[in-house]
Amino acid sequence: MNSATVRNLLVRGMLAGLAAGLAALVVAYFLGEPRVDEAIAFEEAHAHEHGGEELVTRTLQSTAGLSTGVLVYGVAFGGIAALAYCFALGRIGRFGPRASALLLAGAGLLAVYVVPFLKYPANPPAVGNPDTLDQRTTLYFLMVVLSVLLAVGTVILGKRLAPRLGNWNATVAAAGSFVLVVGLAYAFLPSYNEAPAEFPATLLWQYRLAALAVQATLWTAFGLVFGLLAERLLTPRTEPRTATAAPATPVPN
Repeated sequence: MNSATVRNLLVRGMLAGLAAGLAALVVAYFLGEPRVDEAIAFEEAHAHEHGGEELVTRTLQSTAGLSTGVLVYGVAFGGIAALAYCFALGRIGRFGPRASALLLAGAGLLAVYVVPFLKYPANPPAVGNPDTLDQRTTLYFLMVVLSVLLAVGTVILGKRLAPRLGNWNATVAAAGSFVLVVGLAYAFLPSYNEAPAEFPATLLWQYRLAALAVQATLWTAFGLVFGLLAERLLTPRTEPRTATAAPATPVPN
């Protein structure tokens, strides 16, 4: 793949990331923000001391702040995903540009977010001990790196086993290895359950499901939009056939 194609895919990836960010923004605003407001209300109701005046109002945070953060993240995410697509295209099987984009988006969602999320799920305000914030952040990113490396290793292992076991058996064996190692990581890495006893369990899981929905929307929308744009770029256009006039048949006198 030449540099011009990579550059064109990068631009299309950023545009697809922007479109995916818009879709994720809608989900975040209507599903996530109400849960955040409820968690903040709980935190304020149970706070022993009140801080000073807030520098940024909650309204500004949930509108302009949320929009800026999600859209900038979407563009950056789209660019990185497009570069990963350039590397993966043709190396993950005989799939077309659109199917490869969807497969990459699905694998990325699983490795980058779902696997770490199941071990260290997102927490709303009022949940989590500030004293363990650094440890939890470090462990979360460690889980992300481990999951991504395992996903790459799973693809490599599957391709190595395919000539001997066949595609189906190789895929099952590689996926089983991925699940096994992830399970061991879940078992040996420390866990944190720091939700206050009086914090509503329903609100906690609604917030976490909303966070999962935002990421699922982002990755799915990116896969669909970028797949379409990549296919239009990479699939050669067929010139329409021009109808040739049939030679005139002489009319007998």
